[in-house]
Amino acid sequence: MLHPLLINGSFLMAKPTGVSTYTLNILPYLKPLVPTLLTAQSFPDYTCHFIPPGKTPEEGMKGHLSRLQWTQFQLPQIYKQQNANLLFSPLPEIPLFSDCRSVVMMHDLIPVRFPKRFSLLTPYYRYYIPSVLRQAEHIICNSVATAADITNFLHISSHKITPILLSHDTNHFQFLDLPTQNYFLYLGRCEPYKNLHRLISAFASLPGHGEQELWLAGPIDRRYQPQLVRQITALNLSHHIKFLNYIPYTELPKLLNQAIALVFPSLWEGFGLPVLEAMACGTSVITSNLASMPEVAGDAALLVDPYRVESIADAMAQVAADSQLRATLRQRGLARAQQFSWEKTGKATAEVLQRFM
Repeated sequence: MLHPLLINGSFLMAKPTGVSTYTLNILPYLKPLVPTLLTAQSFPDYTCHFIPPGKTPEEGMKGHLSRLQWTQFQLPQIYKQQNANLLFSPLPEIPLFSDCRSVVMMHDLIPVRFPKRFSLLTPYYRYYIPSVLRQAEHIICNSVATAADITNFLHISSHKITPILLSHDTNHFQFLDLPTQNYFLYLGRCEPYKNLHRLISAFASLPGHGEQELWLAGPIDRRYQPQLVRQITALNLSHHIKFLNYIPYTELPKLLNQAIALVFPSLWEGFGLPVLEAMACGTSVITSNLASMPEVAGDAALLVDPYRVESIADAMAQVAADSQLRATLRQRGLARAQQFSWEKTGKATAEVLQRFM
């Protein structure tokens, strides 16, 4: 029996985040292509080819290495056994030096833009990923900014790349009409490229920061957080800046709805999902004028130069002081968020795959 399209689901997790969330949201719109899903989980509504477990990010580096080994050595055999014509991999992993025709999804090249010494991601992105992208029949990515990075850093023709913007959970992130509280909110990790040291400096320069707080929501990272804590202590702001740690998914809409604004001054993002989630909640957004953030925000956010503390601070001061500005950003954000849907993302992805089947 012919199974023209295989979908690599080796990385899918029981508690999905990131690439798993993306994949599970677009899968329903790939059903017309009659794919076979390669997975260790059960998906009753899909034709599945079951593979051994233990290959997800939940297993850490062990899972990553196990998945790469499976991809390189077992996946080509499955491709042949299934009489497949195309492999879709929602992350940039395919068997190299094989006859597997593939389309891959590339989410960002941040480890190339901001390489870390002694990180295993550095050789992964420097050697493996470029080989994958050059061998693939076609590359899907999540923004024009990521497409430009693929072309500029890896010298791959733009004709081989299709940017397809992502989406958010429209049933979860909604305007709740709650009273605004006295905090600015950042949502995400605290790695250096997220630019939290400049955000903290910007908050410190606000004339009225005595009445306001800055809440930093995201998983604790012992590599970078101590330095931020020392900065906050030196600025005498320990009572005004809070680390909230990881926030349960169910609590995010309320947290976003009640913020003065989401402040997301990242130096680079492949997509920047918190910007879209905040707009869907009617929350004012302050974000960077770089990378994908303008693509996501459109005219519904205040765009700042993330390398200039005063640019971030000026936007925060404006939003805090001007209720009419917040109302305008709310209306624009809600309208902008409605332009995104997983249906749109999924159907655009199916169209690309159809071209190569």
